[in-house]
Amino acid sequence: MCISQSVGSAAPNQQSDVRLIQALLNLNMSRVPGASFLTEDGGMGPRTQAALAAFQNTVATPGAASGEIEPGSVTLTALRSVVDGQLSASVLRMLMPLSTDAQANTYFDPLVTAMTANAINTPLRQVHFLAQLGHESASMIYTQELASGDAYEGRKDLGNTQPGDGPRFKGRGLIQITGRANYTSYGNARSSDFITGDNPKLLATDPNTAADCSGWFWDTRKLNDLADQDDVLAITKKINGGTNGLPDRVSRLALAKCLLLP
Repeated sequence: MCISQSVGSAAPNQQSDVRLIQALLNLNMSRVPGASFLTEDGGMGPRTQAALAAFQNTVATPGAASGEIEPGSVTLTALRSVVDGQLSASVLRMLMPLSTDAQANTYFDPLVTAMTANAINTPLRQVHFLAQLGHESASMIYTQELASGDAYEGRKDLGNTQPGDGPRFKGRGLIQITGRANYTSYGNARSSDFITGDNPKLLATDPNTAADCSGWFWDTRKLNDLADQDDVLAITKKINGGTNGLPDRVSRLALAKCLLLP
């Protein structure tokens, strides 16, 4: 379900629902003569109301605008049709509600490359990957964990056997990989050094590496198999080790399915 409740003049207008409709109206601007860009602030103000009515009158229900969109309505289907299941930088930004156009443009090509390289090549695999990645990175804002990494010091299960390994190999990437052992395995897979000097930081500072290491993690944990089963709980446990943030992951998955699944 794309929106949880109705959006419109006399509707509940939950902020996240309105923001999605505003973003979809912006993607459909070319279909409505004279349409102007909406600020995607989640507020159902007069400009958003007018844009909705214009879209209904012109595209969705010609000459019969109701001023409201219900879950599963003709208007919502018409708004979604412009996406047509295709990931673009604009759709990526919609999937990452806290992101900016600049962040979406920065990570779009690296993510497409990473998904292609790691067989994240069906709509169901892609929506699960992007939903989990969105949660882990807070909509592509953070490519490394905020904590110092001291908590990982001496963690032999992560391969942290040398002094300073905890901070040196703390979680990095859009889906964060952690520990000397993981950094070593990833480097071996890519015939690259992510161990010495400042090289570990590349997983956070280089967009291509931040996306690629996330795809590598997804592939090596066989998360495509779980995505094929549409098992968000099992995927979350594989990534997180528990169920931290599960409601947000589920919410992001629902949004991704709205935009990218038929």
